[in-house]
Amino acid sequence: MRPTCERCDRDLPPTAQDAWICSFECTWCADCAASVLAGRCPNCGGRLSPRPPRDEERPPSTPVSTGGVVDPDRRP
Repeated sequence: MRPTCERCDRDLPPTAQDAWICSFECTWCADCAASVLAGRCPNCGGRLSPRPPRDEERPPSTPVSTGGVVDPDRRP
């Protein structure tokens, strides 16, 4: 799970209820997904869907990503 929106760099922790992803797991906040991106991933053109939140208690063997992917060209 990527920890930030790839457009605006908003924090999206694993438990976030407002993260959206494409089938390649590109990650976007709900605001960017709905407004600027209009429900389509600019990387692959795929449809964006709500990302399921990860449970607070997860096994230590399944850590989340600590590095985000941000493209300054997608910022407002």
